[in-house]
Amino acid sequence: MAFKTSTLRSHIRILSSAGRLSGNRLDFMNVKNISSIAGALPMRPLAFLFGSGRGTVSAKCNRGSLSFAKQSSTATRWSKLSTATTLQKDGSTHSWEKRGLLCQIALGICRAFTTTAAVCVRTSAQVTMAAGTESLKATLESAEADWKETKDLLLSLPVDERRRFYRTRCYTSLDQIPVWSPSSGQCLHGFSGRPPRHSRNKKLDGRISLYTGDITQLEVDAIVNAANKTLLGGGGVDGAIHGAAGPQLKEESATLLGCETGQAKVTGGYGLPAKYVIHTVGPIVMGAVGDQERGALGACYRSSLEVAALPHVAARSLAFPCISTGIYGYPPDQAVHVALATVREYLDEHPDKLDRVIFCVFLPADRELYLKNLPLYFPGEAAVKSKL
Repeated sequence: MAFKTSTLRSHIRILSSAGRLSGNRLDFMNVKNISSIAGALPMRPLAFLFGSGRGTVSAKCNRGSLSFAKQSSTATRWSKLSTATTLQKDGSTHSWEKRGLLCQIALGICRAFTTTAAVCVRTSAQVTMAAGTESLKATLESAEADWKETKDLLLSLPVDERRRFYRTRCYTSLDQIPVWSPSSGQCLHGFSGRPPRHSRNKKLDGRISLYTGDITQLEVDAIVNAANKTLLGGGGVDGAIHGAAGPQLKEESATLLGCETGQAKVTGGYGLPAKYVIHTVGPIVMGAVGDQERGALGACYRSSLEVAALPHVAARSLAFPCISTGIYGYPPDQAVHVALATVREYLDEHPDKLDRVIFCVFLPADRELYLKNLPLYFPGEAAVKSKL
């Protein structure tokens, strides 16, 4: 017999949730005599279902919206059976309910195989992805890994996948950083009687942001690091960026062979939300600020902007910290003017290079300095009218 009792039992288990059949209302959940059903089944169940090679046997099983139809190459078109029984070669009859049972068994087998295959494929993909994720996370923590491969892999990932490898506790996406826009009440705040140093450029509207917080958490194309000449990490923002990015940032930085004051060099961001880190070395101020220090600080901002625009970087969003205003001794109230003037001049010359420049400050005093001076370099309509 083609269908053994044990085989039929397993098939019926698979289909136990299929419900009742029409006709005799055979309940799969309450089948007590499997052997009696198996004994009543034909010797060739597939031929019974789909017809033999000789002659024409028609079958069409309907249960709710489910419909089976099969046409043999040697058979005529299928016709719908409306009788409850079908005559076989040996003259015996088999109830329509048994045909329905076989159809349900065949359907159950197909569904079982299909579901199992889909689960296997999905599970295999998930296991592979999980293994790759853990491998890359381990690589980011290792100074011995190949930084080139890690950098290329991370840069190739879309942002939603790259987020799994951030080493920071949280991140701030670009759309969460508010755009700075001067209002009539802010335009000359703290500088009464002093006109803007630049006229309004409408092309630059929406290009500037002032953000107070941790620069290592900014999910932008590039952040600027106020580095030392070795580019191997240090204190302040330099140490924070190296600590958040992981050891491979230092490995790549070592290949750059240092950096001179006023210059800028770029590396990958590794475990940072930012894709790239642009390292620049600010001037050290001992005493009064002279033209040399002022020119060197301006060169830091200018070089960083130019590196961000390089074809292999192509950054559209760039975040600056306060360069040289920490242990390097540059007075913050003077440094803010150099930063704003340099960025404004670059954007006037290259309005299509960057979509957003973010001035990232950490101290409330620095934020106040930028709020007071931004309207002088990026004035709004009210500030221009006040100049007349």
